[in-house]
Amino acid sequence: MQEGDGFFRKLRRDLASVVGVDSRPLLFAFGMCAGAAAYFSVPFEPTHLEVAGVFGAGLIVLMIVRGLHRSDMTYAITISIFGLVLGVSAGALRTALVAAPVIETETRPVMLEGWITNIEAGEKGARLKIKVHSIAGFSAEQQPVLVRITHRSRLEVSSGRFVRCWAVLRPPPAPTLPGDYDFRRQAYFQKLGAVGYVQGRCRGGTLGAPAAISDKAALWIAAKRRLMASHVNEAAGDRAGGLAAALITGDRSFLRLDDQTALRDTGLAHLLAISGLHLSIVGGLTFFLIRRSLVLIEPLALRVPVQKIAAIVALFACASYLIVSGASVSTQRAFIMAAIVFLAVIFDRAAISLRTFAIALIAVIVLQPESVVTPGFQMSFAATGGLIAAYEVWRNHRSSRERVLGPIGFALASIIMTSVVSDAATAPFSFFHFDRLSPVGLFANFAIMPVVTFVTAPAAALTVILALVGQADIGLHLFGQSLELVLGMTHYFYNLSPGVLRMSVPMPPVALVFLSLSLAAMMAFSGWARLIGAALLLAPAIWVWSHAPKVVLHWSASGDVFIANADGMVERLELTDGDGLAPLRFSEAPNATACGLEECVYPSFDGLVVRTSGKADKTKEETEEVTSQIIIAIHNADAMGEGLRFDWMDVREAGGITAYARDGNLNIVRIQNCTERPWRRCSSHQASQSPGGVRGYLERLIRSGE
Repeated sequence: MQEGDGFFRKLRRDLASVVGVDSRPLLFAFGMCAGAAAYFSVPFEPTHLEVAGVFGAGLIVLMIVRGLHRSDMTYAITISIFGLVLGVSAGALRTALVAAPVIETETRPVMLEGWITNIEAGEKGARLKIKVHSIAGFSAEQQPVLVRITHRSRLEVSSGRFVRCWAVLRPPPAPTLPGDYDFRRQAYFQKLGAVGYVQGRCRGGTLGAPAAISDKAALWIAAKRRLMASHVNEAAGDRAGGLAAALITGDRSFLRLDDQTALRDTGLAHLLAISGLHLSIVGGLTFFLIRRSLVLIEPLALRVPVQKIAAIVALFACASYLIVSGASVSTQRAFIMAAIVFLAVIFDRAAISLRTFAIALIAVIVLQPESVVTPGFQMSFAATGGLIAAYEVWRNHRSSRERVLGPIGFALASIIMTSVVSDAATAPFSFFHFDRLSPVGLFANFAIMPVVTFVTAPAAALTVILALVGQADIGLHLFGQSLELVLGMTHYFYNLSPGVLRMSVPMPPVALVFLSLSLAAMMAFSGWARLIGAALLLAPAIWVWSHAPKVVLHWSASGDVFIANADGMVERLELTDGDGLAPLRFSEAPNATACGLEECVYPSFDGLVVRTSGKADKTKEETEEVTSQIIIAIHNADAMGEGLRFDWMDVREAGGITAYARDGNLNIVRIQNCTERPWRRCSSHQASQSPGGVRGYLERLIRSGE
């Protein structure tokens, strides 16, 4: 009886810890995260007055509660709510600050002039990101800041060059599947106002660098990055040169497509995105080497806190790597996290703790609130927070035991724990955004990450040291040899894998919310409350997911049709050519066997069949209209005349059509791509109108109900 009473007393203490002083930064950060996600998810644009009013009201309430509260619970709830308000405000402010022109309709071939800021590899050719100088037929007020075009011919220009291209431009594509990745929203926040393709070849021009000093510096860095990537690609060897260039400069254009596929399907794609892993290796290795070196200087070590000097140098190393690697959004986010860790060391605070994690989360949301709804942000912070929470549990467990693991056992246990925890924390987001999970990802990470940490990272450090004496190629050769080992092991696991694990029912957004709350409970609570709180939130997530409707068919604006087979698994059917993007969630769907006839029947689950009629001419160029009449019908196998029916023109007008089935009922969902949200506006007339806000949205709902 006493043991039971002791357990419940400890459980109450663990539950109460969530509202204590130590947990308040974490609750505030989670509130900001929820607020930013809510702002980018609602179907209307709040007015500036509404946002300012909510922020002012929230600040007043916080000040009143702070002065009068007598309960930690009251204050914790108030902090969380104010965090939510601040997240909404940060999103609205950021949206207003980055507003830039976006083209409204597809153009004919126009003369585009500008400076290449980045080159990426693509399936149809190199993707050039160009800072616009002028576009024929567009005034200075109408032309976008940046455009991205696909260059199919042999590329003879490099980053930093001024180029002239005949290009067909169109607005950034909007999502076609509910809940899918919104490229158009991300393009808006990057000031990317158009995408398209080059007719012929881009040629160098004679115009010099732009007038602004910041633009000159950015183009100079882009040119040097491209030169460095080319040199690294050659010096590191033919087999691993592309991966070496991607890791050092962030330039993936030299990386082989089969290597990219193998890394992605074995759960090692995080190696390609310069993010927390890379910054932690660079910063951590620099910190370790500088600190160990300074300790050897006894007069200095006895008088100066060498760890602070090492932290300053490591921070400088991370900043240099940020610039060299191209300062992508994920790298900026990782640098903010690394900077906060090293600043904690400089100011004598705990470097690795949930408080530091909360501060990094707050800083990223304030600077980049739009990243909250991106896969990179969610998976990065989920893995980091899960690892820190697991580290704290493990540390407390080890401190209560007399027997402590030796250095080899500790290193082995650390690698296993890191792989298991990070894979478990990121799995929900992988299923939601990509509808897949690598069955060999855990084992591949367990086998390969020690090689990256203990072989590749020291080889990279040696390369930097040798570069100081003009012998960088020797280090790059060793670096390339280590990466050849990494690629060899990657392809071994890729060939061993039976394929990616996919689900027949796409995860609904509500299920992801509950899974995120479950992970947050693991971080915020302590003791047994972690497991109980996580389990209570995990149960509704599983129920919602298991009762979600199944996708029968999705016809994307790209022209691809995704059909669920008899097992409920989605397969791709290349039916015609369109202008949009295929859903990211179905990007790895296998190809269905096309019958090649004017009329085809594809069996689906629960007795449903998908019937296609009409045949598109796949040889037409992208600039031509597909004139063939293509019709798709969905019905029960024994009810030929009943069901759903739509054609290619319906898809073009709607931007994409999705058919769901639940309990024998079929229904169609069309995404409304032209709304008052700034990244979803389709005309200058919409842009000139002020947003209706909450009041306007409610009025529209009432009118639609009437």
